Amino acid sequence: MSTRIQSIFKRRDNILSVYFTAGYPALEDTLEIVKNLDAAGVDLIEIGMPFSDPLADGPVIQESSQQAIKNGMTIKLLFEQLKGLRDITEIPVVLMGYLNPVMQYGEEAFISKCAEVGVDGIILPDLPLDIYTKHWKTMCEKEGVSNIFLITPQSSVERIKAIDDASNAFVYVVSSNSITGSNKKFDRQTAYYKSIQQLELKNPTLIGFGIHDKETFESACTYSKGVIIGSAFIRHITAEGISKESIQEFVKNIKS
Repeated sequence: MSTRIQSIFKRRDNILSVYFTAGYPALEDTLEIVKNLDAAGVDLIEIGMPFSDPLADGPVIQESSQQAIKNGMTIKLLFEQLKGLRDITEIPVVLMGYLNPVMQYGEEAFISKCAEVGVDGIILPDLPLDIYTKHWKTMCEKEGVSNIFLITPQSSVERIKAIDDASNAFVYVVSSNSITGSNKKFDRQTAYYKSIQQLELKNPTLIGFGIHDKETFESACTYSKGVIIGSAFIRHITAEGISKESIQEFVKNIKS
């Protein structure tokens, strides 16, 4: 299952996963950004499905989501765009979003479509673990689509182990209790990162929220297999555009 995700973690350390919002800056930018991230050498790509009430997201991602919705982005359109995904990249690709739009699309139809277009995994921060294990796990395993859970400094050891047991790709370690794009307290979380390391989870971890430069990238990689960057990348493409050169420059400044 999800051999692209598992393979990248077996082959590499210091993994860089980059998040962007589908349909932003412009509606048809999705595959162009994927292609340019591939060319820039990122290891994993997360595509955000815009939602009107993204609870875990900070203002940068919220604004990109609102603009994408205004541009006309929907889950249905995103899947249409992603039909060409595996013609341009073999990098693992994960969709990240919220449960409400997925439920409206149809749970089984959503998972099936992910598999059809070559999406390797999903991240739905508001999908409860018990609902996943009772209703989603069978669907995901049938289609070969991994579900990825988030853990925070408030997650109990019991919950972290339950998430690890239910997972088969990686565990998303939220660096603080803040929203995305907040770089406060990042370096104050070392005890938390070490405690996750000491649990010796069966799944690898990626640290996200607040990673925005080479220093925070390297610091996070000390405690995990790599990082997830979202808000910093969206700020960059907002200011500098989505050209191959622009995106290569961003990645070079993080991971060189």
